[in-house]
Amino acid sequence: MSRLTVYGEDAPGVALFDDTEAGPVAAELAKINVGFERWEAPVHLAPDAPAEVILEAYRPYLDALMGKTGAGSADVVKLTPDHPMAGALREKFLQEHTHSEDEIRFFVAGSGHFVIHEGGKVYVALCEAGDLIRVPAGARHWFDAGRAPEFTALRVFTHTEGWVAQFTGDTISDRFPLA
Repeated sequence: MSRLTVYGEDAPGVALFDDTEAGPVAAELAKINVGFERWEAPVHLAPDAPAEVILEAYRPYLDALMGKTGAGSADVVKLTPDHPMAGALREKFLQEHTHSEDEIRFFVAGSGHFVIHEGGKVYVALCEAGDLIRVPAGARHWFDAGRAPEFTALRVFTHTEGWVAQFTGDTISDRFPLA
């Protein structure tokens, strides 16, 4: 079940907010301009479905989403524990960074934590299958799918370069619990 836990940036062990209900989670994230929706799984696919099949199955939803956000492309990212780059990718995603465009993800399967650092607080959003999250351009954040990552997500982009991060150099992600 998805969950949002909010901490003070100097108190990683003391939750200021903790909820699993979509409404309160979306309302809390909206305070920092992060979008969150929980969709009833509109498509059911085999776990080993290739990216092309996933994109085609979700095309009507992607077209609507891209029309609302002005995005121009989408792809599928799958990460499993046996992926040869799983450890390196995790280390890269764990560094606090920003993007010049919104980071939009819809979780088709599995889960991961989007962690947003805003206004002296750290928002840890556990996203699972059926969750859509939109982290706005310029928001400081990082992502953790754990030491044995297992997720499939649709990524929606405005720019054709895809995922491009500007790392902040802040080590705050070292002070917060990992997945």
